[in-house]
Amino acid sequence: MATDIQDLLAFVAVVQGAGFREGARASGKSASSLSDGVRRLEARLGVRLLNRTTRSVVPTEAGAQLMARIVPALGEVAAALDVVNDFRDRPSGTLRLNVPVSAARLVLPAIVTPFLQLYPDIRLEVMVDDSFVDMLAAGCDAGIRYDERLEQDMIAVPIGPRWQRFAAAASPGYLDRAGRPEHPRELLKHACLRGRFSSGALPAWEFERDGESLRIEPSGPLIVNIGGAVDLAVDSAVAGLGIVNLFEDWLRPYIDRGQLEPVLEPWWPRFTGPFLYYPGRRYVPSPLRAFVAFIKLQDRACS
Repeated sequence: MATDIQDLLAFVAVVQGAGFREGARASGKSASSLSDGVRRLEARLGVRLLNRTTRSVVPTEAGAQLMARIVPALGEVAAALDVVNDFRDRPSGTLRLNVPVSAARLVLPAIVTPFLQLYPDIRLEVMVDDSFVDMLAAGCDAGIRYDERLEQDMIAVPIGPRWQRFAAAASPGYLDRAGRPEHPRELLKHACLRGRFSSGALPAWEFERDGESLRIEPSGPLIVNIGGAVDLAVDSAVAGLGIVNLFEDWLRPYIDRGQLEPVLEPWWPRFTGPFLYYPGRRYVPSPLRAFVAFIKLQDRACS
């Protein structure tokens, strides 16, 4: 039976990682051991669970149905084992979070170290992803999103700053050459450095002032993937390539050092900060309970 469970875990790791290499990295196993486990499972069940090509590994119809049933079941097993934690002096175990790059950059740094110092028996795994994946399907306990991206039937707890702004900025050299826009529509005549989601969507730049809201679709010489390539857009703006539009907290260090200059600051839109979200209809594992209590305590201390 132990071997059966390990083979099921190997199958789940491969599907969640969309391949043996990523599955091995996430699970801490070798790719060959995962491959052996899946092969044994397929032989035992007498059906192919994965379609393998040189470029991708995707579940067959049978594999997809097994995945849909086995992930909740494994979650229940983990929850049952976690009950033991209630009898410990300190919670332990692994907490897996799915977060966007902005949260990893701007929210978690002030939280992670003091939390793990307070709970040394907890291991935190952070999956950074801006594609808005299904948090549970990705094998995570909780996620961080903004309110317009929150999934239904989830408990949402404020985490990090309660209010944020999007900011436009450019290098002083660029603005000396191209001029300093006084209205968002003037951005249509400027070189703007934009970001694209992994879905292919190219979000508009939004501005607001005195009840007036505008959505601008500027153009420019550079489009980067929202996520890992955002720093390239910032570095290009610092180098004088054009105007960048990003979280104010992300750009603030460059503005304070004089490398970037605010653009259209009276028009910067304000919005509510992010939330930690997690399922409300499942047993909450002790590492997540500890994390929720910690961020609530931090929020009260800052308010």
